[in-house]
Amino acid sequence: MSAITDLSTRLNTKTLNFVLLSFITFGIYPLMWLYRKQGIISEVTRVPFTSDLYVLWIAICYGISRQLSVMGTADPELYGYDPTADAIAMLGGVLSIASAVMYIIWAFKARTALQSYVLNTFKFELKMNIFYLIIFNVFYITYCINAMPEAFAKHKIIQGGLTAAPAEATLPARNSQADTDPK
Repeated sequence: MSAITDLSTRLNTKTLNFVLLSFITFGIYPLMWLYRKQGIISEVTRVPFTSDLYVLWIAICYGISRQLSVMGTADPELYGYDPTADAIAMLGGVLSIASAVMYIIWAFKARTALQSYVLNTFKFELKMNIFYLIIFNVFYITYCINAMPEAFAKHKIIQGGLTAAPAEATLPARNSQADTDPK
């Protein structure tokens, strides 16, 4: 049986480092991380949820949208009004939205794979917040992978209950003198 820390150990990605590298690289690092690490997630969970081609399409949409957004921001005072610049900027916006939606779809597929893995292997339900999944997608998946050992420990405490009753709970209650005196 595998340990609950196997996935986080093999991925070796701290959430804060992941977020900082994403900001420093202007969003390129999550794409590289997805391409390199989703195979590890699929291997450990034994659930192939997306292919490398899917991540490649996310990268293509993201890259073209960034390039088109730069091309579509020409200054109309310097170059005059150009309607093709608006079309290019709009196409860049559509591709940016498409890459964001593809990230969200990837996150939901990864969520399903992680929950299936944890339920089948360790017999507990990994709860993941849908709102955070939509807003933070890849970052939230990384956070949940790193938090799985703590969630499993919490599950064991809740399901295991108290191993021995506290001494106060086993002592018989004393009757006070006021309760036993008839009036």
